[in-house]
Amino acid sequence: MSKAITFSEYGAPEVLRLSEVTAPEPGPGQVRIRVRAASVNPLDMKIRSGLMAGAAPARFPVVPGLDAAGVVDAAGEGAGAAVGDEVLGATAGGSYSEYALIDAPVAKPAALSWEVAASLVTVGRTAFRVLAQLGVRRGQTLLVHGAGGSVGVIATQLAVARGITVVATVGEHDIERITTLGATAVRYGSGWVERVRTVAPRGVDFVLDASGAGVLAESVALTGDSANVITIADMSAAQYGVRFSAGGADQAEQALPQLVELAAAGRLTLPVWRTYPLDQAAAAHADLEARRNRGKAVLLP
Repeated sequence: MSKAITFSEYGAPEVLRLSEVTAPEPGPGQVRIRVRAASVNPLDMKIRSGLMAGAAPARFPVVPGLDAAGVVDAAGEGAGAAVGDEVLGATAGGSYSEYALIDAPVAKPAALSWEVAASLVTVGRTAFRVLAQLGVRRGQTLLVHGAGGSVGVIATQLAVARGITVVATVGEHDIERITTLGATAVRYGSGWVERVRTVAPRGVDFVLDASGAGVLAESVALTGDSANVITIADMSAAQYGVRFSAGGADQAEQALPQLVELAAAGRLTLPVWRTYPLDQAAAAHADLEARRNRGKAVLLP
């Protein structure tokens, strides 16, 4: 037996409980890891609250969590890693646990901390995916809403590294940090359109909305075409003819190894705000829902 966080009903963070569970056994191609770090993502909270129940009903009890990093302690036939290897990846069956399964493990470089390794998976692949879906190219201008968040900060760095001009809307407290990454940062909120036009007088080619802050109508007007705007956070996207990116075309096989290599070399940064013991998963959810975090929250089983 091992310990894991589970929930058996939808609800507030308090439905999360520390439970005794049977450690999962790896199937063909899978590895089981002793989890060293598990990332907390906004999607975890949407699943726990029941917001995703219509699209993907839960089969209780649920072990939440999408991403983890740890040491392989069992490997199925044909697995991409061996016992003792340090790896990271998307988990099958949840990551808020002492043990988790990974279908496609990626080697964790020694230079990469456990916390960052676990944090890179979903947000990094999402940033990689939406840039590919937009088709933004060197020399063009990309506006990133919510660039201070985990997806936004990675998308900003990837775009800058590709020779794309990035304008970013962020909170006042994030302006200096995002500017150091090579973007032109402006304060979000009332008047943001004018501030963007001031720093990008030749216009904006594409918009990535990672904020969900009701900016789609103005973003479409800025680019002149709803096809040039994509969101990962605003459920009203269809109302404006904007794509809501929830998966697909993420080029996952090449995305995660590239992100890991960049992060290990210090060419990609992802702030980790706070770590929590496994039994404080509910506190982690509460902090993220209250928007107290300034970076990733990570569980350390």
